[in-house]
Amino acid sequence: MATTDDGLRKSDRTRAAILAAARRQFGEHAYDQTSLRAIAADAGIDPALIVRYFTNKETLFAAAVDVDLRLPDFREIPVRSRGEALARHFLDQWEGEDRNEALPVIVRSAVAHEIAADHVRQVFASQVRRAIARASGANGARTRAGLVSSQLLGLAIARYMIKLPGVADLSRDDVVRHVGPTLQRYLTADLGDKSAPRRTT
Repeated sequence: MATTDDGLRKSDRTRAAILAAARRQFGEHAYDQTSLRAIAADAGIDPALIVRYFTNKETLFAAAVDVDLRLPDFREIPVRSRGEALARHFLDQWEGEDRNEALPVIVRSAVAHEIAADHVRQVFASQVRRAIARASGANGARTRAGLVSSQLLGLAIARYMIKLPGVADLSRDDVVRHVGPTLQRYLTADLGDKSAPRRTT
């Protein structure tokens, strides 16, 4: 099997180039407006290679936006600080040195296309719910995860997609100051059911 100078197999390098081009194209133009031909041109390859490696656009999209939110382990964070910690973590995912390049792709595409929207639902519902359940128990985790996800996705759309004045121009510390308490309530407050976690420090 042929390898490149960096030690990667040619097939691995081609696959990586396709995924990188797909993230750029889906991020700039959303799902419906992105064609396999445009992705191939961006990657500098024949469009047939995309079909060879990924079969179709839907499969390629799923591979390109295989998102890990890298959520913190809330069990390691004092209960009173969880909302602030989550707000800072989410900002790091968008603005930090190790920002998650797949996030803008799925959020931008989800607004306009059901396939992308379904992927966002799966990512946020499963990962956020799992993180909350580990810290507070499964009872009520579904509701908490939905409320937390709605706040985070709304912030992402307002701050990064449409750049809403009053949100886009806030400093990171101001975002945490305003959004953290809301996330804190969703994560730890009594929501009128049996989902409130035991309050410890």
